[in-house]
Amino acid sequence: MSSLFDDIEKVLITEEEIQARIAEIGQELNDIYTDEDLPILVCILKGAFMFLADLTRHLTFRHELEFMEISSYGDDTKTSGVVRILLDLEVSIEDRTVLIVEDIVDSGNTIHYLQRHFAARNPAEVKVITLLDKPSRREVEVTPDFIGFEVPDEFVMGYGLDYAQQYRNVPYVGVLKPEVYQEDTEKD
Repeated sequence: MSSLFDDIEKVLITEEEIQARIAEIGQELNDIYTDEDLPILVCILKGAFMFLADLTRHLTFRHELEFMEISSYGDDTKTSGVVRILLDLEVSIEDRTVLIVEDIVDSGNTIHYLQRHFAARNPAEVKVITLLDKPSRREVEVTPDFIGFEVPDEFVMGYGLDYAQQYRNVPYVGVLKPEVYQEDTEKD
């Protein structure tokens, strides 16, 4: 019987490396923010949910959690370039510190869109925390404020990141075997 782990070509970032870096990012945030700041951490669903869950456990200051669902990929391996909000915030962010928690920044389209979207709501500041950064794929100039790891231009999955809504439960960041996603693109 085959397993979803059989589809993985290689491990890029181990579970231990992820957890160690998340603890470091948590400490960086603890050095900046206090209870009085009461930042809102905005998790971009679905990919960032694991990252947010682990990150928030390292935070020692009071904060609130909110969730947004954005679509720019569908089931494809490349961004469509069209960003759609499927679930928006239900709270005011006016004069608040907003920390966007993202799984990966690659083309930059989603973060650029969110920064403009939030700016219209008059926050005190907006910062971007991303587990993975793939600057080689940038189409829009954006720079995350807190970065877990820079990754090469390969199709990564695991630790919340998916391919066709699968592989999110893999506890590390890996690269899929090309035949896994090429089979699907050949069917189209």
